[in-house]
Amino acid sequence: MMRGLRKKDELLEQNEVEKPWPQILAILIGSLAGITDGIHYSWTSPFIVKITEDKTNYNITEEQASYFPTIQPVAMILFCPIFSVLADKIGRKQTFLLITYPQILSWILSIVAKDATVFYLSRFCAGIANGCLFAVFPTYVGEISNPTVRGTWGNLIATSMYFGELIVNVVGSYCGVKETAFIFLPLPVLFLLLFSMMPESPYWFIMKGQEENAKKSLRFLTRKKDVDQDYFKLKLDVDRQLSESGTWSDLIRIDSNRRALVAGAFLRLTQQTSGMGIFLVYNQFIFEKSGGSLSREFCSIIYSALYVVLNIFVVTFIVNRFPRRILYFVSLTGAAIMLYLLATFFYVEERYKLNNSGFGWVPITGTIVYQIFMGCGLCVIPTLMMSELYSTSIKAKAMIVLMIAFAGGNIIINPLFYYLNTNFGFHTPFYFFAACNTAAIAVCYFIVPETRGKTLEEIQQILKNGISR
Repeated sequence: MMRGLRKKDELLEQNEVEKPWPQILAILIGSLAGITDGIHYSWTSPFIVKITEDKTNYNITEEQASYFPTIQPVAMILFCPIFSVLADKIGRKQTFLLITYPQILSWILSIVAKDATVFYLSRFCAGIANGCLFAVFPTYVGEISNPTVRGTWGNLIATSMYFGELIVNVVGSYCGVKETAFIFLPLPVLFLLLFSMMPESPYWFIMKGQEENAKKSLRFLTRKKDVDQDYFKLKLDVDRQLSESGTWSDLIRIDSNRRALVAGAFLRLTQQTSGMGIFLVYNQFIFEKSGGSLSREFCSIIYSALYVVLNIFVVTFIVNRFPRRILYFVSLTGAAIMLYLLATFFYVEERYKLNNSGFGWVPITGTIVYQIFMGCGLCVIPTLMMSELYSTSIKAKAMIVLMIAFAGGNIIINPLFYYLNTNFGFHTPFYFFAACNTAAIAVCYFIVPETRGKTLEEIQQILKNGISR
């Protein structure tokens, strides 16, 4: 009888069902760092105008403040390679925990800042944290989660940032620079305490030959007692990927790596050239310049809230139900149409002052519709796919290149917006972004692979055989 019971227990263990909630929990806690990063990223939206207008506490010109959004991506370029290397050396988890320190230092510097130089240092620290988030967190999410969890919850990386952008616009509408810093300072400390209890990536343990630690991580993430089958399947995938050469030249020389790199660079650069970053960083500036009866703070809150709601909706109901390439194509097309309409409105408004004739509602309505299309793909898919495209042997190097491309695009786009606006009129940058989206539409289907519902190994095979699958 005892033998029969043992046999039954063994069969039950073999048929254990994986529980996804520990994977979701790890992603949720990791997203706390994303919230702080989103707060830092959109900090300029409420505070560029406030700082330049406050001549009592700050003597900072609009031109000096225009560099605030540019410094952050410069720091990202410099430090992203360091974090990518550290992620392979000391682990994804331990590297990601380092994000806490530049986030805290950025808030401290903004508290004591009186001139532009100290604010520049604060923005630089925020950029260091930005580099850590994008270099490590997508990799961590991709390696700890199954395809279903990754497809539904993996985009919390982006959604958490958008939530941070919402709350900094809300808080920044009522609080000053110092008060806002004191409010958000505890958030990175909370992340440090909670994420310390999360597991390391089982992929990384396998890369380092730590079998027992890998199994322990899998038990935590799946809540299964017997993870031998999961472990050996994962080990075969990792060993096969590690058996491939992983030099810098292999990023271009090997077909699958080259296709993944081109796709990733396209996704990251089109995020920048779509105008998404400009709307996030300068939305209060845009609403102020466009006129209208609603306050810039109120419009900014509506816009940021829509960001969060749309991202949650898309992640929950859209991403796993429709092909990602199709969603990206629709997103680019809709965003381009709305940018053309907004640009035309601003052009006519500059000549005929339509905001004084009952048309002041057009900018906020146009940006909301623009955001609806952005939320279908441009906001969510690039970040989600960063964790999916690359083989283990080349992932760290690919992430370095893509983060440099992303940050480089940011460095160019922010001053370009300021230059086009001041020299050619407020409508000009909107025409520029619309034209960029139009060009991206033409090549989207041929560059972006379809990854919906695929394991990391299946995606590698698709890239090897050609993106059209």
